[in-house]
Amino acid sequence: MKKVKDFLWHENMKVSELVSTFDSLGFQSVELAKASEIIVKMKKNNAKIFLTFTSNMVTSGLRGFFAQIVKLKIPSFLVTTAGSIEEDVMKSLGEDFEIGSFNLDDIELHEKGINRVGNLMIKSESYMNFENWIGKVLKECYLKKKKWTVSDLLKEIGLKLNNENSILYQAAKNEVPIFCPAISDAGLGFHLYLFQQKHKDFFVDIIGDFGNILLSTSFDDKKAIISLGGSISKHHALLATLLNGGAEYAVYMTTAHKDSGSMSGATTEEAKSWGKVKDESDVATVIGDVSINFPLVMVAALEKLKKEGLLE
Repeated sequence: MKKVKDFLWHENMKVSELVSTFDSLGFQSVELAKASEIIVKMKKNNAKIFLTFTSNMVTSGLRGFFAQIVKLKIPSFLVTTAGSIEEDVMKSLGEDFEIGSFNLDDIELHEKGINRVGNLMIKSESYMNFENWIGKVLKECYLKKKKWTVSDLLKEIGLKLNNENSILYQAAKNEVPIFCPAISDAGLGFHLYLFQQKHKDFFVDIIGDFGNILLSTSFDDKKAIISLGGSISKHHALLATLLNGGAEYAVYMTTAHKDSGSMSGATTEEAKSWGKVKDESDVATVIGDVSINFPLVMVAALEKLKKEGLLE
């Protein structure tokens, strides 16, 4: 059995060194260190990696980091929610989100046209600017063809952005499909609905895209999932691994707990009962804020991959 060791800082300590010390620190730090090692294994063993995340993470500054690791060819597929798409576009168009407080007067914010996501603020004007932009883009897409799968539509949108920190842009440029099963669950879905009312033959094929994610891997592929948060994005990727024999690697990060019985709180161990991950898989579940834990875990993994010449 491993012994607890005291953590000691030294000058010029790398993130990978810091996270490695967590292995013998105790509590959630042990899972965090394990999560970083598993991500390294995913890449070293050429696993097809599903990276799933919820829209609040794109509201935060993690958006640019997601785009960066797509550029570095870490994930094979992205699975997210509709809010991620519209907020990535907003930031690509130059909209600024501001940091406020968790304890502001929300009635006053509403009167000022400011929408709060935790301690982050989005102006209603930003949504209006998005509406104007997406309307023009949908017209261009419609003239190109009438029927789109969600992932094809998101790739087309990404190609119209020219922003290095854009998830959509980097995914389109690097041929990484973005799956968004609940495309209607945001302002983006509302604008798709309005567009379809004027163009009855315009069709976004969600079920067709479900087939695309199911066929994105096979029983023979090594499969991995990095799930940040929960929601439908997490389950959509896990269903794809389930139907193809289960994942060999899984890292979950969430603030939800297993006793809620929710998908967000479900652990990597619970996933074994469903066959979503294999019995002998390498897994870790890190409980805590993704905006803190994911940069630590991922940067530590990137440093090790870089050292071993495994980053493109």
